[in-house]
Amino acid sequence: MRIDAVTIFPDYLRALDLSLLGRARRDGLLDLRVHDLRDFTHDRHRTVDDTPYGGGAGMVMKPQPWSEALTHVLDSADGTTGAAPVLVVPGPGGERFTQAMARELAEAPWLAFACGRYEGIDERVHEWAAERMEVRVVSLGDYVLGGGEVAVLAMVEAIGRLLPGVVGNVESLVEESHEGGLLEYPIYTKPAVWDGGDGIERRVPEVLLGGDHAAIAAWRHEQRLERTAARRPDLLHTAATTGDLADLDHAVATPADAPELTVLQKACWLEMVTPEEHWWGAPAEDAGAVAENLSQWSTHLFRSEGRLVLSVRVRRDPLDPTTWQIGRLMVAPDLQHRGLGRALLAHAEALAPADVTTFWLNAGADQPRLLRLYTKAGYRVVGPGAGPGTVDLTRRVR
Repeated sequence: MRIDAVTIFPDYLRALDLSLLGRARRDGLLDLRVHDLRDFTHDRHRTVDDTPYGGGAGMVMKPQPWSEALTHVLDSADGTTGAAPVLVVPGPGGERFTQAMARELAEAPWLAFACGRYEGIDERVHEWAAERMEVRVVSLGDYVLGGGEVAVLAMVEAIGRLLPGVVGNVESLVEESHEGGLLEYPIYTKPAVWDGGDGIERRVPEVLLGGDHAAIAAWRHEQRLERTAARRPDLLHTAATTGDLADLDHAVATPADAPELTVLQKACWLEMVTPEEHWWGAPAEDAGAVAENLSQWSTHLFRSEGRLVLSVRVRRDPLDPTTWQIGRLMVAPDLQHRGLGRALLAHAEALAPADVTTFWLNAGADQPRLLRLYTKAGYRVVGPGAGPGTVDLTRRVR
């Protein structure tokens, strides 16, 4: 991804050379270019502001430096960026910046940020820019800052860490606060008992020490609900995802979805085994394998508030066109145990052409929860699968 930022304080954005984003820039994952607005002025004082028409306090940023600076950015377009960036203008009068928006903007190949100061940028700049590129005025929250630089630091951090390869452990992106509309559950590390120097023993919750992944997932979901209810009850209405797929946004996957599919798949597979166990016979695929399989299967995606939460892929059996193959049925770990898996399976079955006579799927032989889901849906084990430790299941079409 390429990001351009126009500001009168270029040094303010030097923090983007640090930590994960700094490494991403050095690794070529993020091309960040900072432009000094004063370089596009034509007086000896390098003036970028003037008094407001109609009177009032404060100063307003002049349109001429902005049009020249943004034209300079537009003229630097190349084959990787597309014709124009999405221009983000931080400001308290804009739409609220959310995790869903961060994910949406992370899909764009090119973003530009216009860091306003004083009372803001002359409104005609917004109109001029909208004729040349998509413009979005975005607010960090219901408060006023001294300028757009702080907002740009926050937004670029939130967007940049979602880019493939920026965060080393991709599973850490799945169950964070505001993913799926809920706050994150409490987290703990060693030691299991800690006194804080005051003689009071504080213990890690027992459920996290037992290795029962289903119990851990249920506890974490309960904690997310309780924490959200206590701290942000306004979020609960957007997080009440049920077993009704109609509440979710549905799409067929394209190659651009491969990185996000890879994250979801790894998160689901981690719920199935402990770190000490080997992967069962259908291991989590890497991004390359996920992308390759998109050309061989029709992969269906479901999103909640912009976040990918469900996926399943289907196709005719290459050797027997009357058999409908269903694979990689995935539900985000924090949304499991709500009937979404059964609803997703029914959706995959409903996609079958009229001449199909048999549904087929494959599962780990040591995955009792999945096997119960499939047998309750009418599937029966017909023999070992092609992969070690797996079984094939089929159901006749009624």
